[in-house]
Amino acid sequence: MRRKKSRSVEIFNLSFLDVVSCGFGALILLLVISKISEPQVAATMASDQRAELAALELQLTAVREEAKQVQKQLFQQQEQLEKSELQLAGNVADLDRIQETLVDRRKSSQALTIVEQKLQTARQTLTEEMQRLQEQQQIRTVAEHPVGGVPVDSEYIIFVIDTSGSMQKFAWPMVRKKMTEILDIHPRVKGLQVMNDMGDYMFSQYRGRWIADSPARRKAVLRRLASWAPFSNSSPVEGITSAIKRFYSKDKKISLYVFGDDFSRGSIQTVVNTVAHLNRRDMSGNKRVRIHAIGFPVLFTQSGAENNVIRFSALMRRLAEDNNGSFVGLTELH
Repeated sequence: MRRKKSRSVEIFNLSFLDVVSCGFGALILLLVISKISEPQVAATMASDQRAELAALELQLTAVREEAKQVQKQLFQQQEQLEKSELQLAGNVADLDRIQETLVDRRKSSQALTIVEQKLQTARQTLTEEMQRLQEQQQIRTVAEHPVGGVPVDSEYIIFVIDTSGSMQKFAWPMVRKKMTEILDIHPRVKGLQVMNDMGDYMFSQYRGRWIADSPARRKAVLRRLASWAPFSNSSPVEGITSAIKRFYSKDKKISLYVFGDDFSRGSIQTVVNTVAHLNRRDMSGNKRVRIHAIGFPVLFTQSGAENNVIRFSALMRRLAEDNNGSFVGLTELH
């Protein structure tokens, strides 16, 4: 059997060249297309960038305008603040001047008060010769005012009033009269207070503190006194000790006025010792709280009660003597 001759294979035949030609043609076509569209894409991108840039410039302009407005407002507020500071400085200066004026007036008032107090003290410490020369005038004064001779140099006054049934029934019009007279001989004080013999306050809202003196307050006290009737054990001891314990002060001159008619129980000497311990002397040796007393002769009209009147008078006379005060015993209730 004869062998067939092998046929030679050609690599670069016509079919291969056709394929290669088509590929190169496609590439050239793509290049041509891309070159043609490239200027359009670039133009579109440039247009978009210009629009965006224009929008940013508009935003920048708006921000700059807003910044100018804010800066203008800031300048206006700073100017207003400077004006306010100048006005405040002027107000502070005016306030300082007013305060200085008030201080000067207060000092003047204090100086006047001191002068008045010294004058009153001088009147109270007259020599015996001057007292003899004024004897007739003093007699007239005592006749017109049964509390005459009572020192009136105190800046604060306290009333301790027996509100027992006997005082309310028989002596109350005279009690009101004597309180009015005492207030009249103290035309101006820094503070006052009213308590009963048990230490209860006439005005509970002023418990433990001074009532500022004024004509209106004095009228209110006298009006309240007309119907004031708290419980009482008819002994002045609790009221006196409570008043001294609460209001005693090293820098205050105080007068305590006791109105009563009865001291039925307890030791007179014990009360005297207790008050001496509470009411200490100042640097000049004087008691800081003067104790004055007015005795009302209520129980003289009641049989068997005279001893209580005598005990009250003895106690009040001793307390007044030991505490730079005066004791006045009334002889009638009219």
